[in-house]
Amino acid sequence: MGCWLVSADTLAESRFVVSPLAETTASLKTLERGTAAHPGERAWLDTYLSAYRERLAGDPVTALLVRAGLGRGWNATFLTPTPTGEGEQTFTDELARIRETPAETARADLAESLAGPLPARLRRSDLPARAADLLWWVWTETVLPHWPRRRGIIEADVVARTGQLSRGGWAAALDGLRPGMRWLGEGRLRINAYDYPQLELSGARLMFVPVTPGRGWVSWDTAHRYAVVYPCSGALAEQDRAPVPETLGALLGTARAGVLVLLDTPKSTTQLVALTGQGLGSVGRHLKVLLDAGLVRRRRTGRSVLYYRTDAGQVLMDVQRRE
Repeated sequence: MGCWLVSADTLAESRFVVSPLAETTASLKTLERGTAAHPGERAWLDTYLSAYRERLAGDPVTALLVRAGLGRGWNATFLTPTPTGEGEQTFTDELARIRETPAETARADLAESLAGPLPARLRRSDLPARAADLLWWVWTETVLPHWPRRRGIIEADVVARTGQLSRGGWAAALDGLRPGMRWLGEGRLRINAYDYPQLELSGARLMFVPVTPGRGWVSWDTAHRYAVVYPCSGALAEQDRAPVPETLGALLGTARAGVLVLLDTPKSTTQLVALTGQGLGSVGRHLKVLLDAGLVRRRRTGRSVLYYRTDAGQVLMDVQRRE
């Protein structure tokens, strides 16, 4: 199996990273496969898949590049650069790393991904520019219009994972992070079920990068920088809202109880306004009452403030469901 040996110092310095490029690459993978991981992703594909296929139909070299570099095997390394983890980077900053890849490096990475000789049509010098242009199209046309909402889901996942880490340690936070991944203890992190040589990450920077599409991967670009890109727990489209228990509505008021019900995963005020249909002022007042009652807490992550249930709030919900 693929296993990383992670030192205590590396774990202590690891971090969650928001990467617009990783989100875009995961979206490109979804477009290329044309299959959805959940209903929200299906709706997104229905909106953008035809335009994506039309674009590649007019650019067969780039179409071949995507199939070679992001197919069902190993990703071409230059197409999935490991985030630097040095502050928040814009999509343009991240994309520049792909565009500036030397042509010979891109060709070598594609040959490794294919595990064989490079097709004649890909023996050219403009592969990094073509890849960057396609990723720019995917970002501007299919991801950017939804980025505020996607970012909110990503940030909520980070808060939830951080909470799991504080309550149950790395085993709780990392188990199930992506298919086949498991914390084995004694510093061993199983990445996947493949029979790869064990890698030692002592002194390295380890990053966990959530994305909203149901696609993930691992990457490293130096001996000191590793990343696990994983599908976050939120979905692109909210599931049907759970009904507000009648007794909970009587206790808190239906509108306020509805806010508590929605906080099964951390959410921002903006998300709660969109989901409840209530005004910003009303949602803010409900959150203040729930905060004062000790039923929810808030935490800043990036540029957002996310609200989530406390243990007391969860117990209240569990009691209501049993009645």
